Parts: sequence; C-alpha cells; structure tokens
Amino acid sequence: MRTVIAGGHGQIALRLARLLAAGGNEPVGVIRKPEHGDDLREAGAEPCLLDLESASVEEVAAVLQGADAAVFAAGAGPGSGAERKRTVDRDAAVLFADAAERARVRRHIVISSMGADPEHRGDEVFDEYLRMKGEADAYVRGKENLDWTILRPGMLTNDAGTGLVRLEAHTGRGPIPRDDVAAVIAELLETSATAGLVLDLIGGNVPVAVAVKAVAGN
Repeated sequence: MRTVIAGGHGQIALRLARLLAAGGNEPVGVIRKPEHGDDLREAGAEPCLLDLESASVEEVAAVLQGADAAVFAAGAGPGSGAERKRTVDRDAAVLFADAAERARVRRHIVISSMGADPEHRGDEVFDEYLRMKGEADAYVRGKENLDWTILRPGMLTNDAGTGLVRLEAHTGRGPIPRDDVAAVIAELLETSATAGLVLDLIGGNVPVAVAVKAVAGN
C-alpha cells in the first residue's frame, strides 16, 4: 500500500511511516523543508518536497497520483498564530482533500482534534484552532468521493505506547501516546469499513486492532 502523509515530518507522521514501512508498505511524506528529508528516509518513507500553504491542487494531486491512501497529519503547531491555523489546519486540509479526490485516492484519514467544531466560541489562538479543524472536518465529511475517517485524539503525549486504547464516537477527555495514535491510523488504513466515521481516541484497555474492528462493526 502506498500512503501519502501530509505533514510528513510531524511526530505522529514519522511514527506512522515507521509502522507502515515495517509492514512492507510504501509511505510518502510531504514536507516543506529539504533538511527534513533524511529523517523521513530513516523512518522508511519517501520524502516529497511540497509546501501545502502555496501549492496548487494540481501539484498536490500529482503527488497523490497512484497512491492507495492519503493521511492528513499536517498542523501549524502550538507556537503558531491564528493565521496559520487558517492556512494549515483548515486550508491545507481542504486542499489535500480536493487533491485526493482529483487523484482518485478514495481512502482518506484526517488527524483532527478532540473538540474541533466550526461553531466553537472563544478569542484565543487555540479557540481559532478548534474552529479551523472543525471547518476542515466538515469539508472532508462532505466529500462523497472519499472514504474518509476523521480521528480526534485527546491530549497527545510522548509516553511509550501501550497498544491499548479507547476508540469510540465519543470518549470524553483523556491522554493518548502518539505511538498509539500512529498504531490506530495504521490499523484504520487496513480497515475500510471505518469509512464515514468520526472517532475520538484516548488511552484505554482495548488492543488497537480489537478497538478498530469494534467500531468498524457498529
């Protein structure tokens, strides 16, 4: 399986690339800084230099051409201002979905955020982030030509993964190691029956594969 990951140098994206490569798959990481290429190659991914804040839909679709799946893992980052929440967390997600549709890459996974909501209120930068993620999610959910799954993790940590999660439509707040988020995404890529679902993810007591199969069967 060839999977194109937007935001390929992110912490979850690199973990996902390692998992996919270890499973014999072909991860491709979209990055905007050439110096990040070595980290992707070390993780087993093919780096692709492209800035999603300035690229056209045709350029992104060309990268996606021939892929089996697309994962949007890009983010403006915690130190960025409200403007980049709009240009990355919303606009780049919209662009990536449009490009996937154009390239006829149906399987589409978005890493969103718990609490993402276009109607979220508040004047802080984080409030804008939740609004922009919510707008992006709503846009992807309207794409009938994409088999999308939207994953909304709780508070991300760098603790070692446990392989045990709680994956449901609504879980309530809670932490989740980035290792386990990557493991869930890898499993979602193999489980097309989760298409059309918006899922919360926190740490729990159910093995990843079992949790994904459970939501796929509901």
